[in-house]
Amino acid sequence: MRLIITLLMTALLTGNYSHAQNLRLNKTNRLFKNHAYKEAITNYKNLDVSREVLENLADSYYYTNDFENAAKTYTQIKNQYSDITDKKRVYRFAQSLLAIEDYQKADVYLKSFYGKDWNTKEFLFELQRTTPHVFEVQTVSNSGTKSDFGLSFIDGEMVAFASSRNINRPIYSWNGLPYLDLYKAQLIGGNALSKVTAFSNEINTPLHESNAVFTEKGMVMYFNRNNTKRVKINGERVSNIQLYRAEKVDNKWTNVTLLPFNNDLYSIEHPSISKDGKTLYFSSNMSGGYGEFDLYKVMLHTDGSYGDPINLGASVNTAFRDQFPYISTINTLYYATNGKQGLGGLDMYRVNMINGEFDNPINLGSSINSPRDDYAFIIDEVTNESYFSSNRDGLDQIYSGKRKENIRAKYMVIGRVQDSISKKILPGSQVSLFDEHGVVINDILTGRDASYTFRLEPSKKYTVRATNSRYIPQNISFSTQKDGKISHDILLTLLSYEDAEEIIKQDRKGDIQVELEQIFFDFDQAVIKRQAAATLKDLVTIMKKYPEMNVEVSAHTDIRGSSEYNLLLSNKRAESTMKYLISQGINKNRLRSIGYGEMQPLNNCIKEGLCSDEEYEINRRCEFTIMQ
Repeated sequence: MRLIITLLMTALLTGNYSHAQNLRLNKTNRLFKNHAYKEAITNYKNLDVSREVLENLADSYYYTNDFENAAKTYTQIKNQYSDITDKKRVYRFAQSLLAIEDYQKADVYLKSFYGKDWNTKEFLFELQRTTPHVFEVQTVSNSGTKSDFGLSFIDGEMVAFASSRNINRPIYSWNGLPYLDLYKAQLIGGNALSKVTAFSNEINTPLHESNAVFTEKGMVMYFNRNNTKRVKINGERVSNIQLYRAEKVDNKWTNVTLLPFNNDLYSIEHPSISKDGKTLYFSSNMSGGYGEFDLYKVMLHTDGSYGDPINLGASVNTAFRDQFPYISTINTLYYATNGKQGLGGLDMYRVNMINGEFDNPINLGSSINSPRDDYAFIIDEVTNESYFSSNRDGLDQIYSGKRKENIRAKYMVIGRVQDSISKKILPGSQVSLFDEHGVVINDILTGRDASYTFRLEPSKKYTVRATNSRYIPQNISFSTQKDGKISHDILLTLLSYEDAEEIIKQDRKGDIQVELEQIFFDFDQAVIKRQAAATLKDLVTIMKKYPEMNVEVSAHTDIRGSSEYNLLLSNKRAESTMKYLISQGINKNRLRSIGYGEMQPLNNCIKEGLCSDEEYEINRRCEFTIMQ
């Protein structure tokens, strides 16, 4: 009886526990679905482990920028359940690994995601050598807050930015911080914010406000604000972000109006206005784009109306997040994206405008981008003082970056390969770059213009070498002194073997051959005779003089006899000749032997009985062709 009671109690307790577990899971899943990630993390950690719990926990860590724990939890999913099936979660796993600088493992998942080879370390190395600028980065001093971002110029030394410092605002369930407000401050010494004050209640509300930008005279402001209305999208109730315009009247911000191209069903955010005030740039996830968020522009007409949003196109936008545009005074577009190869999270890029169209984006480099989110870049193109935001230290902060030329990108050697006598350019030449130890760093095959370019490092010694099968190679050494010449233009002029040696000539087929006296073999034999050996010494001398020269030794017979026998005999004679050259100190890797039999006659003696012995003899020969 006691056993039965114990079993019933155990079943009851187990059932109650399972029911309570399901209730807690459902409640936590609702928090997750409503983007209340901070609270969801706490709850998921106290639930029994399952694939669903781990996946949502890992995603919650990812969305709150806790990439260490995100990477650990995604790894736990991989280890416990063999794979990560959701493709977007594979991407988030890879981004988490980039954020903690586990590049080798990240590359495995990025390759799986993109379906092509991925090498982050090689990308970072190339960035250091090719990015046009480097930045001296510092945190902008700004007391009284833990989370600020989106600095913009108002007028003179006055700037605006968004902050979660107002503890009287509601708590944003996504990250557990107060809702954002807009603030203005005085920028002191380019690296400290002073006299921080909030914008009036005309601008700041209990909702989020951020990313304010101003016209040149600071009299008109565009900014973000959450929509008061929540709409249901894919089963979730969402408050999208909208763009507003405000005017400064009698030193007060008023006439706050919603821009007409906003829509309840998608977000329009992150405004930036051109210097002439005629074009407004922004980011949006409206339908018809290339990915999650794309960059757009609208024309601002003189009558106060707006043009239709125009997508900036596939050269700028990606399948992921393209956000925080900034159009500088010289119409260079800066923006943040996680859709291109980068360091991790959002990386900042620049795009030059050429003839009214945007060129290919360029990563701003590892001196300013980090493995975390880096965004909201602005710059004074005259002073080179820039400002941006980043969560590289956990929470959003504002940073300054003094822009300078990347000296490593300026160190280079360029040139062309040409014939030293005729001055003709030589396409198809191989140009190699060696370090001071003779190790090949890089090599290229020249194109139609016969030019070459190599990036270099400062304070190092180099050698460039040009080779072409018909020419004597040329080596030129040089160095890149730190305070000396950093760019080299080196013309590589090659002397052809024909011009260098009288016995090297072009044959009737256009091949370059070393012309020697005829080599004779005894009838039906392939043994090198004393007279042939004496002739071959001239070839040995030439090949030792030019160690880059490679030669094909070919043997030919006349038409008399069977073709099978003639082919066999010519192969034996070519091989015997090659073995003799090797015995004289020529490396076998520089030689190739082949017998052509009767297939390549020099005259019309193509049948037996047509010619004299002397005419047939012309076709019995060895040839020494410089190989391509």
